Amino acid sequence: MSIEAPETKIVDSYRVACDGSEGALGHPRVYLQIAEDSGFVECPYCDCKFIHKDFEGKVA
Repeated sequence: MSIEAPETKIVDSYRVACDGSEGALGHPRVYLQIAEDSGFVECPYCDCKFIHKDFEGKVA
């Protein structure tokens, strides 16, 4: 049994919202702030990683 890797999204805003992207099967909408020094934030519910476009390719 394999586990799917969390989703990664490239965004152009430092403030993002995540609701699990699965409609009724998602999670409560949360608003997340991308730190300007690290360039990314991870959703505490679904582990989706949001990377600011200025840090694309620089974040592992």
